[in-house]
Amino acid sequence: MNRAKITMSYNGSAFMGSQQQPTTHETVIGTLIIALKRLKINSAPKGSGRTDRGVHATHQVMHIDLPHFWTDLQRLKEMLNLQLPNSLRILRIEFVDHDFHARYSAKRRVYRYVIKEGTTNPFEDNFITFVPTLNREAIADAIPCFVGTHNFEFFKKSGNDMDHFIRIIYRAYAYSHKGYFILVFEGNGFLRSQIRLMVGFLLRISAGKATKEQLIEQLSCIKRHSTDIAPHNGLYLTHIKY
Repeated sequence: MNRAKITMSYNGSAFMGSQQQPTTHETVIGTLIIALKRLKINSAPKGSGRTDRGVHATHQVMHIDLPHFWTDLQRLKEMLNLQLPNSLRILRIEFVDHDFHARYSAKRRVYRYVIKEGTTNPFEDNFITFVPTLNREAIADAIPCFVGTHNFEFFKKSGNDMDHFIRIIYRAYAYSHKGYFILVFEGNGFLRSQIRLMVGFLLRISAGKATKEQLIEQLSCIKRHSTDIAPHNGLYLTHIKY
């Protein structure tokens, strides 16, 4: 068996999340497994991390152990894309060392959250979070508070099965681009729904319902001021750094 690294993109609104589930094949990995089996590849791909239902990816990474007869990776990429729905595209397949692991070898993960001020429209609704009004300056001022090593216990979804909540955020910033307001988070890892809870707090600050000082208190696990969770449709996994 030869280990390969698969880089892919997908429209999260078409899937019930990325992780394989026993009750449905309508997940990213479930859909990929069906296509792989048609090409006589029976090993299951392992992802760099899960994305929830409706969350998108421009550069998700998985690894898989290929049978020895698959040596032409360009041909494999083409054959897989013929089998897969248009909502899921293989961008690149490359051989890697046998000790490479899509999840455990990852050093940093980068997410972007896309916001637009105004009313929703049917062409962008699955891909952008719309808000009636947006205080860009307040968000840009508050978002750097996330940078550093923090205990994100107050920024995790209930039912999270992890028992350690310390994460490092290397970069957190916001910028405007062609009418969109984009939030960027780069960290060593994220808890389930952590980014959506972080964005939810920033949107409360934008709406004048919370303050930067309250954000710092919640980050310090002094007091929980917000449990608002931002919609899934604006969130994108954009890069995995190894």
